Amino acid sequence: METPVFEEIDPASDCDCPGCVHWRRVLPRSTGGHPAATRVVIVAAAAAASTAFGTAHAAPAFAAPQAPARPGVPGVPAGDEPDTPQGRRAPLHGPGGRPVVAKAPTTTRADIISRAKQWIAAKVPYSMSDYWSDGYRQDCSGFVSMAWNLPGNEWTGSLGQYGIKIAKDDLQPGDILLFHNPDNPEQGSHVVIFGGWTDDTRTYYVAYEETRPHARELATPYAYWSNSDRYVPYRYKGLTGGTAGAVADPAEPDNAKPRTPDPTPYPGSAYFGPGANNKYVTQLGRMLAARGAGRYYPSGPGPRWTDADRRATRAFQQAQGWRGEDADGLPRARTWKLLVTGGGKDIGADGRTGAAGPPVPSSHGVHGYPGRAMFRPGATNEYV
Repeated sequence: METPVFEEIDPASDCDCPGCVHWRRVLPRSTGGHPAATRVVIVAAAAAASTAFGTAHAAPAFAAPQAPARPGVPGVPAGDEPDTPQGRRAPLHGPGGRPVVAKAPTTTRADIISRAKQWIAAKVPYSMSDYWSDGYRQDCSGFVSMAWNLPGNEWTGSLGQYGIKIAKDDLQPGDILLFHNPDNPEQGSHVVIFGGWTDDTRTYYVAYEETRPHARELATPYAYWSNSDRYVPYRYKGLTGGTAGAVADPAEPDNAKPRTPDPTPYPGSAYFGPGANNKYVTQLGRMLAARGAGRYYPSGPGPRWTDADRRATRAFQQAQGWRGEDADGLPRARTWKLLVTGGGKDIGADGRTGAAGPPVPSSHGVHGYPGRAMFRPGATNEYV
C-alpha cells in the first residue's frame, strides 16, 4: 500500500482565522507570500522516495512533535497565548485598523481625556473578546490603548513599555495607574487612566476605566479599591504640549478649581432626598467628589440617594458659609448652579468646613431647623 500524499493548500494571505493568525506570527514569510508555504510535507517526500527505490513498502512518514491543539481553535497549540483578562496583544480590528509603527504616536493630555470620555459617554460594554468600532478591544488595557492612541491593542504586561514610571505626586490627567501580576495576570491585573485629584488630600482621584458593565468615570481611592500598593503610575512617552480638560489643568497651580462639563440644568428638588434613585444623584455625587467631598463616598457616588450624598452636599453648602435651611444637605438650584459651573468654595481638606453634625445652636441653646429634607417619607436620621 502506498503512503498517502497530502496536498498543501496555501490559504489567502489576509485570512483572519485563528490558525492563520497564529502561523503568520510564528513562521517566516515564504516567497509565496504566506508562511505556511515554507513547511515541508514530510509524507509526500516519503512517498516519492519509496517509488524511486522500488521498495515493497513505503517508508513511514515522521513529523515533528506538536503541542496539543487548543480545543475549538484548529492549528493553535494549547497554552500559546497569555492567560490574561485583557486578551493578548493584537492589531486594531476592523476597517479603521492601522499598520503597526515602531514609534508610539504623539498625543496631548487633552486628547487622551477626550478619547476616554467618548467611550464613557457611549457606555462601551466591557468584553475581553469584542472590539469597538475604532478597532480597540473593549477591556481595561484596550481602553488605555485607545486613549493613548497606540497603534495596536496592548495588555497590562506590555503597556509599561509605552510609558515612563513616575511618582504619585507627579500624576497629572492622562497618566495611568497600572497593576500587572506576572505570576497570574487574571488575579487583579488592571489599569486605569488618572483624571485628576478630587481634593487637596490626594486620597481620592477621578478614574477613567473600562470595567464591568461598561466604561465609567468614578471617584476612586488611591491607588485603587484593591491591590492598592501594587499599582504603578506611568506617563505616556509620546506626550506633547497641551492640557487636559478633565478635572484639573496640569498647567494651573495645585489649588486651581476643577473644570466641569457643560452645565446641566437643575432638575428640581424632587430628584434628590430619601428614596431618590436617578442619574442626577450620581452626577451630584461626582461633582461633589471633585470639589473635595470624596471622603464621604467610600464606594463611589451612585444613583441611589444615601446619607453620604446628604453629608457631602451639606459640607459643600457649609463651605459657602451657609447655615440653617440653606445648609440642610438638599441640593437646591443655588447649590446645583455652583457645582455645575465650578463656582463657590471647595470643601476644606481638613474637614472643618465640611464637617457633618447638627446645626449650630442659636443664642437660646436650641438647635436650628435641619430642613424639610430630613423629614421626607423614608427618612432615617437623628432628627426624626
